[in-house]
Amino acid sequence: MCGTCGCDDSREAAEARTLRLEMDVLARNEESARDNRAWLAARRVSAVNLMSSPGAGKTTLLEHTIRAMAGTVTCAVVEGDQETPLDAERIRATGARAVQVNTGTGCHLEAAMVGRALRELDPPPGAVVLIENVGNLVCPGLFDLGESARVVLASVTEGEDKPSKYPHMYRVADLVLLTKVDLLPYLAFDGDLFAGSVRLVNPSAPVLPVSATADTGLADWYGWLRARSCPPTTGGPP
Repeated sequence: MCGTCGCDDSREAAEARTLRLEMDVLARNEESARDNRAWLAARRVSAVNLMSSPGAGKTTLLEHTIRAMAGTVTCAVVEGDQETPLDAERIRATGARAVQVNTGTGCHLEAAMVGRALRELDPPPGAVVLIENVGNLVCPGLFDLGESARVVLASVTEGEDKPSKYPHMYRVADLVLLTKVDLLPYLAFDGDLFAGSVRLVNPSAPVLPVSATADTGLADWYGWLRARSCPPTTGGPP
């Protein structure tokens, strides 16, 4: 009980402790993200953080991307999931390096997890590290991993309202990929409404319709990704 007016201030105290804890967690994450960014820059390696809800098609897109870009850009992958090595095994089947990070009950990757994975992955100079975050439209957008760009995937099967319902995720995106567009003939999906909703929360993020299975829009995606790769130096990493 409050000593001055008799009110119960336990809720305010609990909220203050929660806020301090959240600030501490984010501050520690920011420090690890800075370390990751410096580590990547020293090796002339770029990193792209892919975020989406579960089932939007991140792993399938990565499989096609790695195979299509072989010989021009070296791709390596950090796979984030709560459990199982299944996605990392799919990536390794393409010939690319992959490290699986299982978060257990955690709903997102954090910079310290990615830092450990990067050192195990050991990407060569000029590589692009593709970070497949845990499927979640809330928490991953809050945590900087040290990446140079963020890509949000949204499948047409999810409906066109997700940018309005999860604005922060779309607000931090450098690119939005609208996936599984080969299914549009079978769905009541309003693409103009989706693109307009994205623009309301993030006017600068392009929306690129793609289908990995139908090879739609992938050339533009590959071009966007190549533009973010760092040409290797002759000296290699320090």
